[in-house]
Amino acid sequence: MNNSDVKRLEAQLIDLKASLLLQEDEHKQSSQPVELDQAEVGRHSRIDAMQAQEMALETARRCKKHIVEVEKIILRIESDDFGSCGACDEDINIRRLEFDPACVYCIGCAEKQEEQ
Repeated sequence: MNNSDVKRLEAQLIDLKASLLLQEDEHKQSSQPVELDQAEVGRHSRIDAMQAQEMALETARRCKKHIVEVEKIILRIESDDFGSCGACDEDINIRRLEFDPACVYCIGCAEKQEEQ
């Protein structure tokens, strides 16, 4: 993998991180506490609102986890470890990285991880 490929993939990761940060913020705003006033919101509507709140919180947690993963990959780029498999240390196929620049395993090792 040449330097221009790495720079292009790094730019994709930075864009992905920015997008995830926006999504996380949107979901945090959607997870505001549910009003407890029964006169204002019926029982079923309140349950629906609480469920939506929990879904927004979980989505925000998943966004945060993905942000951390992307930050780790960006650090791998800075330390020249980017593009090598985290398990077998072989080069990850450039097409795999173009599809998902945040992957850390080659196809073979990723399949082994799924089997476990």
